[in-house]
Formats: sequence, structure tokens, C-alpha cells
Amino acid sequence: MKHFVLLLFACCLSSTMWAQDNVEEALAYQYYQQAEYEKAATLLEKLFNRSRNDNYFDLYYTSLLKIKKYNEAENLVKRLIKQAPEKLNYQIALGRVYQENGKTAEANKIYYTAIQNVAKNEFQVRDLANSFYRFEAYDMAVNTFLQGRKILNDDQLFAFELLSIYRFKKDKASLINEYLNTLPVNPQLLPQAQSVLANLFESNSDYQILQSALLKKIQKDPQNEIYTELLIWQFIQQQEYEMALRQLIAQDRRTKNSANLLFNTANTFVANKAFATAIKAYEYLMSKGTTNEFYLPSKIQLINAKYELALQGKIELVAVRALADEFSQIITQYGINNQTIFALKKLSYLQAYYLNDLPAAEKTLEQALKVPGLPGLEIGQLKIDLGDIYVLNKQPWEAVLVYEQVAKQYDNLPVASDARFRSARLSFYQGNFKFAKSQADVLKASTSQLMANDAINLSLLISDNLQNKNDSLALMMYADAEMLQFINNNAAALKKLDSIDIAYKNNSLADDILMAKAKIFIKENDFINAESSLKQLIANHANSIWIDDGIFTLAELYESKLNNLEEAKKLYQRLITDFPGSMLNTEARKRYRNIRGDNLGT
Repeated sequence: MKHFVLLLFACCLSSTMWAQDNVEEALAYQYYQQAEYEKAATLLEKLFNRSRNDNYFDLYYTSLLKIKKYNEAENLVKRLIKQAPEKLNYQIALGRVYQENGKTAEANKIYYTAIQNVAKNEFQVRDLANSFYRFEAYDMAVNTFLQGRKILNDDQLFAFELLSIYRFKKDKASLINEYLNTLPVNPQLLPQAQSVLANLFESNSDYQILQSALLKKIQKDPQNEIYTELLIWQFIQQQEYEMALRQLIAQDRRTKNSANLLFNTANTFVANKAFATAIKAYEYLMSKGTTNEFYLPSKIQLINAKYELALQGKIELVAVRALADEFSQIITQYGINNQTIFALKKLSYLQAYYLNDLPAAEKTLEQALKVPGLPGLEIGQLKIDLGDIYVLNKQPWEAVLVYEQVAKQYDNLPVASDARFRSARLSFYQGNFKFAKSQADVLKASTSQLMANDAINLSLLISDNLQNKNDSLALMMYADAEMLQFINNNAAALKKLDSIDIAYKNNSLADDILMAKAKIFIKENDFINAESSLKQLIANHANSIWIDDGIFTLAELYESKLNNLEEAKKLYQRLITDFPGSMLNTEARKRYRNIRGDNLGT
């Protein structure tokens, strides 16, 4: 019974001390986090003396340094070194006391002695480096890892730790070298390398350092594709697409096995709207012969890239006709079926909007609609395209009937909302503003953000400019200009927009006109005038319904046309920060991250 009472007393005492420690520990942490280091040091000293826990030591010792009690910290560490000379963290702590106290030579002597004498053991190397890291001696942690590589004769050891430290220190040159050292062994780190470097790099000179280092590596190890992939990424980041392609072709000719990388990068060119460069890439892949597995995919992508280029207005009408012939050849060669629907759709677009052959465009779409087994979404989109051709052919009632048919037949699909918007837009073109607004108001709740944004803009455009007769008449002219732009008569549309102010002075459409003109200028590849219009809109119409669209469009212009990624990034950031409710916010965030390199790759 006596022994039981003693045991119970000991347990109660232990429990009481444990509870006391918990209270003091919580209070010590609170003081430390609130930078009340004097109070924290008093409690941490008790906790450390009772437990000898190094977690308490780190905080206690750091608190002493914060309140500049260097002598007390030095005496503490020296006492601990005598008690446990094998514990390297106490030796490093002594060095840090000297460093904080201005005794740099003494500190470095301790540091370098510890590094030089580290055991030939991976665990102990890592332990010593971690001690340096905890005491914020980052350069010494790096030296420890490098010494560990040397004594263990393994250049791949500690790669992840070194990458982490270099990234933390923003040591660009060392970070580049370490990534180039480890990527051949750890190619899965390539996306991480791209993201980290893009976030860290601040100017073209940073990319030039990377480029020089990569070219040296490629000269020594030309068979290693990971270096080429990173170099291509670097060129794409700098929008040097031709250089990227040149490097890819050289790599393929050297290794004979880079076709897959080349095809994927060509698709990246397309994503970045570098269509001319993409065309050269696909043509190169096709030149490898029809037995090449990428021959047919490249042929299809080649025609698509030419199509996108044609829509940018960068090739002559003769080239548009040649492109239409290529689509026709695909249809003739492979027949009218599911696989050639893409060719029929694009051929009809060229016929309608560029070759002014509306009957042919209508016939092409009608052929497409006869293909059996098409999914509802595809049928709906084909009918919408047919409705647009009816608009071009001055058959508005036929267009309305087709739009309404799609809206009813595919009510649960996004294509239904698209059809309803086309109907509302047509009503706007015709000057039936109240009906157009009522349709747009219904579409505001569309599941598609882009559709909802377009519907909101149309609704506000109408309601903001029907306040008086002068504005209403000006809006009629604006609707005419929009219709002219829709049928690709851009010169007439610009002329109409410029005449609105002359006919109806002091109208309320100034911001709408600037946005409409910017869109036409972009379509015409007149990027300087587009930039000017958008800058005026942003500077002078802060409360415009187009302000977020204007910021996004100008950012996109800088990103893809004017080669000014820094300005693009600033504008995307402004949209994200100043217009959190904008429906363009999500896309702006994506574009911003792409410019930083979070998602770019090859």
C-alpha cells in the first residue's frame, strides 16, 4: 500500500509538471511570436533546463540574440558544447553568436572547421547543413552540401536541398546551374524548373544567362533532349519562336528522334498565335515523308494554322483561295464524314467571310448537316453558322428561325445560349433595341462566363444609350457599324463609327466607340491604333461597361502582338486586383500565371 501511494504521488507530480510545462510552453510561444523576446527567454530557459529539448534551445538561444544578450548566449552554448561536444548544432550556434556580435572571422573559423571535418556520412552532412539553415547561415549550408558531394563523390546528392536554398536566396546563377545538373537525372523536375525560373527572372539578361548555360550543356551532351526542351521553353518565354524552331530542327537532324517534341512544340506555337512559325514546323514534319507517324496530324494542323493565319489577315486573297482549295482537297480525299467536319466548317467560313461566296458557304454547311451520327452540340453549332450566313445574305428572318430552332432543340446545351445571343445581337443590328435587351437580360444567368459577359455588355450598352433621342439615334448608327464589322466590311464600319460624333454631338457612346474601333483595328492587324484606342478608353472612361474588357484586351495585345510581356502582366494583375467581380478575372489570372511560366511548356 505504501508503494502504491508513492507511485500515485509521483504520477500526480508528473502530471502537474506536464500541465505546467504545457502552460509555460504556450505562453513562451506567444511571447516569441509577438516579439516579446525578454519574456520568452525567461520561460524558454526554464523549459530547456528541465527538458534539454533542442526545440526549446533554438527559441531560447534566438531570443537571447534578438535582445543582444551575446555574452549570455555565448556562455550558454559553450557550456552545452562541453556537455555534448558531438552535437554540431551547438558549435554552429556559437559561430552565429560571434557573427551577430560582429566577430566574423571567429564565426567563419568555426563554420569552416565544422564543414571540413564533417563525417563521410550523408546523414551527418545533412544534419550539419540543417543546423546552418536553422541559424540562417544559408551560404554555409550550401558549402556543407557541396562538401558532402565532394567527400561522398556524388554530384547528384542534396540536389533538392540546394535548389530550395538557391530559390530562397534568389541566387539565379546557382539555381540555373543546379537545375542543369539535376534535370538529366530527374527530368520530371522540368515543369518545376520552368515555373521557378519564370517567377525569379526579372529581365531578358536573366534568360540570356540561362540560354548561354544551356548551349554549353547541349554542345557537351547533344543527345540529351531535356536541355533542348528547356532551351525551347526559354525561347518561347522570350517570344523568339523562330529560334525555338531552328533549335528543334537542329536537334531532330542530330538525334533523328525529336519528331514528337517538334510536333508538340508546333502546337505550342499555335497556342501562342505564332502561326507562321507553326506552319514551318508542320511543313518540316511533313517533309520527313508519308510514313512518318506525324505526317497526317501535321497536315491537318498545317491547314488549321494557315486558317488561323488567314483570319488574322496576314495573307493575301490568293492565299485564302489556296487554303480553301486545301480544305476542299481533304474533303474530296477523305469524303464527307465525322473526320472531315472540321474542314467543311472552316471552308464555309472562308467562303462566306473572305471569298464572298455565300451560296457556296451555305451549300457546304448543308452538306455537313447531312452527315449521320453527329452529336447534338456539333449539329447545333453548324446550324448557328448557317444562321450567320443567312444574316450575311440579308435573310434575317431565316437566321432568326434557325437560331430559335437551335435554342429549343438543344435547350440544355451551351449551344442554345449561343443561339439566343445571336438572335439578340441580330435584333440589335436591326435597331430593335428593347427586344434585344430583353433577350440579353435572360442570358445574363448563362452558365458560360463568356456568354454571360457578352449578354451583360449588350444589355448595358442598350440601357446606357437610350436616355434621350440624341443618344438613341447615335445608337442606331453604332448598331449599323457593328453589323458592318460582322460582315467583315471593316473600312465601312470604322467610317460609320467616326461619323457618329459628327452627326450626334455629345452622345453617350464615346467609350463604346473606342472599344468597337479597337476590336476592328486588332482584326485589321493595326495594333498601334488598337493600343491607342484602348489606352484612351482605360484612361478616360474608368466607369465604362468596357473597362475590364479594355484592360484585358490591351493586356492580350501586349502579350501576343506587341511583345511587351511586362506591361501585359501589369494589366492582368490590375484586372485581378481592381475588378475581382469581372467575368474575365479567371482568364486574366490564367494568362498572368502563363506569363510567369506556371503553365507554359513544350
